[in-house]
Amino acid sequence: MTCASCAITVERSLKKLAGVKAANVNIATERATVTYSADQVSTLDLRNAVESAGYTVESEEKADKSIEEMKKARIRMFVAWIFTIPIIALMLPEMLLNLALPTPMIFNLCLILLAIPVLIWAGLQTMRSAVKSIMHGEANMDVLIMMGTTIAFITGPPKFLFTDVFNYAGISAMIMAFHLTGRYFEAKAKGRASQAIRKLLKLGAKSARILVGHEEKEVPIQEVKTSDIMVVRPGEKIPTDGVVVEGESSVDESMATGESMPVAKILGDEVIGATMNQEGLLKVKAPKIGRDTFLSQVVKMVEECQGTKVPIQELADTITGYFVPAVLIIAALTFILWMTFPSVMSSAIKLVAPVLPWVNPDLPVIMLAIFATVASLVIACPCALGLATPTALMVGTGIGAENGILIRKGEAIQTLKGVKVIVFDKTGTITKGRPALTDIVTTTNPDFSEKEILKIAASVEVGSGHPIAKAIVEASREKDIPLYKMKSFKTIRGKGVAASVGRKRVLVGNRIFMKEAGIDSTLIENKLKSLEDEGKTAVLVAVEKKIVGVCAVADTLKEDSVEAINELKKLGYETAMITGDNLRTANNIARKVGIKRVIAEVLPNQKVDEILRLQNQVGMVAMVGDGINDAPALTQANIGIAIGTGTEIAIEAGDIVLVRGSLSSMVSAIKLSKATFRKIKQNLFWAFIYNTIAIPVAIFGLLHPAIAELAMAISSVSVVTNANLLRRKNIHSTSKARPTKKNYTRTTGQ
Repeated sequence: MTCASCAITVERSLKKLAGVKAANVNIATERATVTYSADQVSTLDLRNAVESAGYTVESEEKADKSIEEMKKARIRMFVAWIFTIPIIALMLPEMLLNLALPTPMIFNLCLILLAIPVLIWAGLQTMRSAVKSIMHGEANMDVLIMMGTTIAFITGPPKFLFTDVFNYAGISAMIMAFHLTGRYFEAKAKGRASQAIRKLLKLGAKSARILVGHEEKEVPIQEVKTSDIMVVRPGEKIPTDGVVVEGESSVDESMATGESMPVAKILGDEVIGATMNQEGLLKVKAPKIGRDTFLSQVVKMVEECQGTKVPIQELADTITGYFVPAVLIIAALTFILWMTFPSVMSSAIKLVAPVLPWVNPDLPVIMLAIFATVASLVIACPCALGLATPTALMVGTGIGAENGILIRKGEAIQTLKGVKVIVFDKTGTITKGRPALTDIVTTTNPDFSEKEILKIAASVEVGSGHPIAKAIVEASREKDIPLYKMKSFKTIRGKGVAASVGRKRVLVGNRIFMKEAGIDSTLIENKLKSLEDEGKTAVLVAVEKKIVGVCAVADTLKEDSVEAINELKKLGYETAMITGDNLRTANNIARKVGIKRVIAEVLPNQKVDEILRLQNQVGMVAMVGDGINDAPALTQANIGIAIGTGTEIAIEAGDIVLVRGSLSSMVSAIKLSKATFRKIKQNLFWAFIYNTIAIPVAIFGLLHPAIAELAMAISSVSVVTNANLLRRKNIHSTSKARPTKKNYTRTTGQ
């Protein structure tokens, strides 16, 4: 495909098939995304529909296709200019000084002979495309170029028979040279715009070392099977997603999660393909290979988005579909008007003749008519209109993918700008979704310091698999506190645990557990209520039937939640929180992050109703969530934003996926969406303005055909270049999620 009209032609051909529900052809990526009924249409039918439109379907994907096309375009451009530069050298004296050097006969012969290789060899692909388009009853941009260059060229030979005829053969070569130059820079810019996919693909490992019996064997990554055990040494990439079956190490997962600190991996932990093993030797089993891996899913999401359309593009597509036929009609009317009303049409030329050297009102009317017609044909190109949206979308989604923001649907970019309220799920979105130790309360007993209470509690809780127990044990590990040996461990479901530490009996649990054990907790009751009012779970620690302290556990805020939500407010968004938790806990979390609108004690099936109610009250709503119970609400919202660390169901329901899971990515996603949509509007505006101004100027013969083609080429290149300027936009949030060392509040209960 060579222009937006080509894409529309293929799209129409696909849509004609019975069973095809939707078809979108993207000129920038040269991909067709088709939704069809498999019992009515086969992929062979789709291929035949494309071929019937005069195009071909590639049998294999080539990652370096854009690079190959750029090289070919560069060769065609150089060949065209090798012959066109001498033409310009000959034409300048004739245009400025009316001197046909060395003689009029040689001058005219050189113009014709030098133009032939430019049109026949360098411009062969353009000519073929035009002929193919005409044969299939369509008209693309190449048809305009072929007609303009052909009409200009055929004025050359008659010059030898009729002296009052002007030779435009040299202009035909200039038109083609400028056209091919524009194509080269366009291919170069488009290649840069699509480099995000190539970058993602390059991240993956090319080979894997697998165990065959007791020996290691290196194989291409494509040959890895789900039953294989991979050996990954320090400093090597993990070939594909898998589970650690042997060894311990730390893995740099910044490529996938944005987390700068390496993540510890032990037996049973999941690892992500293309991430870097840092310290120990790992043996990894690969349950996911090929298209099922994390990296492949990211590539798939980016490609799917680049294959969608932004609503504003529909206007551009509608105009582009009628543009080329309209230009052909305008060119024909231009010729007719010049031949019918020469005095009226030439009035503008007479005014500017002293200023513009290429304007000559003394030429025969037919030559002036041809001059204006050729200029009208080559100036009115719909390419800039067709490239305006898809190139900006390509660059925007590519930048997003590099920053852990996957825009799954192009329309989200336009819809997001109209959002009034952003609703956050609490658990796993604003908070980390797992309990952590927040407070350690000591009593007046000097033998039991904060450190000693944590040491005793963790020594007992290490035998439990409860999330609260894990939080206490994790806190002791972070503080490098060695644990006591315990014995006679016993767990009482829903209440607590008991064990012997040394010669002392230790109980760790709730009030009920202590009461049943005959332990009085009234002296510390006020502090317990205070902690519970803050939405924290209080765990009492008793030694030899006396309360020695309390460990408070709660689902803690993500490091960047407060800053990110404040930044969203500055951007003009209202924020809200929705949760199934009780109102007291919800209000506590909302107060900490600065959210005023709280919807609490909501069952999963009621979240959709709450989103719908909010839409009726305030307008467009964005929903941010990570759980299975968030999926319906994500779908109901105008924009669903899924936390990438959440469930697959939630991710599938989201229009935008935040791979890194931090709310600062939400701010970046909004900034990126706004910047991308701004580029789309800029591109469409300049493409419309360019054609609106240029066509009337060409009709009245004021625009040199070669300059017209140069302007046309520049307009297309400028649109793609402007899209690439998105890369300079700073989309990062002022808040960055960073790992922080936890500090615990030490208080004294009386």
